[in-house]
Amino acid sequence: MPAPAKLLTYYGDDFTGSTDVMEALAIHGVKTLLYTRLPSAAEALEADSYQAIGLAGISRSQSPEWMDAHLPGIYAWLKSLQARFCHYKVCSTFDSSPQVGSIGRAIDIGASCFSQAAIPLIVGAPQLRRYTFAGNLFAGYQGETFRIDRHPVMSRHPVTPMTEADLRIHLGRQTAQTVTLANHEPPAGIVLFDVHDAATQRAAGDWLLSLPEGALPFVAGSSGVEYALMKALEGSADVPGSTSFAPLEPLSQVAVVSGSVSPTTERQIKYAGAHGFDLLAIDTLALARREPPVIASAVDAALRSLGAGRSPLVHTAAGPSTDLRGALDAIPGGRENIGVGLGVILRDILQRSGLRRAIVAGGDSSSHALGQLDIFALSTRLPLPESPGSPLCRTHSANPQFARLEIALKGGQVGRDDYFVRLRDGLS
Repeated sequence: MPAPAKLLTYYGDDFTGSTDVMEALAIHGVKTLLYTRLPSAAEALEADSYQAIGLAGISRSQSPEWMDAHLPGIYAWLKSLQARFCHYKVCSTFDSSPQVGSIGRAIDIGASCFSQAAIPLIVGAPQLRRYTFAGNLFAGYQGETFRIDRHPVMSRHPVTPMTEADLRIHLGRQTAQTVTLANHEPPAGIVLFDVHDAATQRAAGDWLLSLPEGALPFVAGSSGVEYALMKALEGSADVPGSTSFAPLEPLSQVAVVSGSVSPTTERQIKYAGAHGFDLLAIDTLALARREPPVIASAVDAALRSLGAGRSPLVHTAAGPSTDLRGALDAIPGGRENIGVGLGVILRDILQRSGLRRAIVAGGDSSSHALGQLDIFALSTRLPLPESPGSPLCRTHSANPQFARLEIALKGGQVGRDDYFVRLRDGLS
């Protein structure tokens, strides 16, 4: 049987965002494989049976110089897969700056690699409570909707706080290209689509599909790109429609590692502690300095927790009040070291315990942590409708210890208070 034509390829600027795209496609029946690194020749063969292919990355936490060195090769690989669209995926909160995670620089490089004079940009995703109106970004939080520069979390992000809601102004600080709202004029520069309801989402998807194949294959934005395409493709042969997933059976124990300072994750940690999880705080600065004893101590504590019949939750922070921002910034590579260290801790826990389900909390943490596991790709095990953007994934690995694990990568501000508990206790 010939391989299916590729609808879309994408690069996610962090790992949690990459699984967000995979979920958006999977719930519409589009089989998606997400690589955790550029695949070997043997690993690349696994993509043949998938309609969409992603590559999870770390550009959200990197400099423009890093992007200049790495993104051209990544775009070239994605381009070689010959999909109808190629998507540079950013967080739906658009947090970025000229110095860190520059979306403008990533778009500039993509425009050059794809020889495009115009780049569509879709950020709004009502399914995630993200809305763009008159070029401004709004996001839901705790039952309310906030302009992103007044958002209780994103306006205080520890690395890239959002201080401007008008994405034309915000992005204009990162690129020399013009940033305009989509209209009836011939597109040029970066073209931002307002998406704030089903009708505007469908209109954005219809616009993309109206283009001749190959005309503007490179698109930037959040998973709003996929939601717009799926809305416009409803009922077509390209989208099978809704698909079913096997219920998630309860397990007696799971393992969690968390590097998030979000108040959302703080509530989730507290809830887990009240419902059978052992909360294992770790010396954050020691982990940032890559001191080996701190990793061994955390693994030993987690194994003791498992031996006592409980679930370990290893965390470097418990909310914004425990954010060691200044001290961390004084340690070269400190934030990356935290993610890597949490990955080593999780790897050792899984290897020594035989657990088959785990959770990593924190966008940057997930990006660096998963690289410590012997996993080359992920696919969707189960979307989580009550926590969109953080599906439970199935791992792909040549190593039996890491093959077909169930793992969730959760952004800091994603999920209900009972997120960890529900992933242990099962979902029907």
